[in-house]
Amino acid sequence: MESPPAGDGGTGTRAARRAQRASMADVARLAGVSAQTVSRVSNGYPGVTEDTRREVLAAMKQLGYRPNSAARALKRGEFRTIGVITFTLSTTGNVRTLEAIATSAAHEGYAVTLLPVAVPTQDEVRGAFSRLGELAVDAVIVIMEVHLLDAAALSLPPHVQVVVADSDAGDRYTVVDTDQAGGTRDAVDHLLGLGHRTVWHLAGPEGSFAAQRRADAWHAALTEAGRVPPPLVRGDWSAESGYRAGLALAAEGDCTAVFAANDQMALGLLRALHEKGRRVPDDVSVIGFDDIPEAGEFLPPLTTVHQDFAEVGRRCVEGVLRQMQQSAPGRGTTLVPTRLVLRRSTAPPPAR
Repeated sequence: MESPPAGDGGTGTRAARRAQRASMADVARLAGVSAQTVSRVSNGYPGVTEDTRREVLAAMKQLGYRPNSAARALKRGEFRTIGVITFTLSTTGNVRTLEAIATSAAHEGYAVTLLPVAVPTQDEVRGAFSRLGELAVDAVIVIMEVHLLDAAALSLPPHVQVVVADSDAGDRYTVVDTDQAGGTRDAVDHLLGLGHRTVWHLAGPEGSFAAQRRADAWHAALTEAGRVPPPLVRGDWSAESGYRAGLALAAEGDCTAVFAANDQMALGLLRALHEKGRRVPDDVSVIGFDDIPEAGEFLPPLTTVHQDFAEVGRRCVEGVLRQMQQSAPGRGTTLVPTRLVLRRSTAPPPAR
């Protein structure tokens, strides 16, 4: 008879055979619990005490037992996985929304499969849905921050449980978004309330839904207040683009207040104003949007509009789970409120 390899003693082979033979019933006997309790621990369901959970996990480890996820999926008719399609991971909003979705999904006992799409086209979206179908997901969340290049509107495969984040899909799908217009109005109203005659706007890129909604709301707020909107200045979400725009704004003698469409551009704007001798907030007040963790560390600390990304992610996951339970697609848009965070980058305009 052939001897096992030296130094192994056959333990690796025996462990593999034991793992193959171990069943849920074996784990239940070793842990002194029912098979139903083992199932609840395997699936991460509540209703099991921590001591019992530890006993079951220890028995699984000792026996080398691994739950058969494919078999469980077939039995339950679901894979406990949510697919996420996104077009870029280079923006703060998308990254934080994705993080919030993953956290909320894990809390509900679901995994997340991410599928980045290189080019924002309808064909790429359809291809992504096909690939996610092959990866066995129960529902899909689309982070739709940019306009499609080859279609006037988003068109998703029928009979798919889907929620769209940050989009203008309107009543055709379940949409979850930050209240972009409300946050913008709060920023503009705050600056006008301080006494500024008007507010300049450093906007995001033209292809962005969020940038467009913030720019539209800025223009409407000024118009309704009887103020003349200055020429719009555009960036690309980056601090570098904010710096370039800031050099131009610093040369505008009547510019005393700027609302930047995100905090990164506001950071570049602050640097440009400083280099050109325009003091913030003594000469120019600046407000951002997002409330990134570093906003309070800017010089001066940045007044900004806070987005509740955690709530956006929670509502996206809640939306797809509700659709799965009801077996019917949802419709309409849910707006997550914003709030203005006051720091030291805003003040009344300089005396004329």
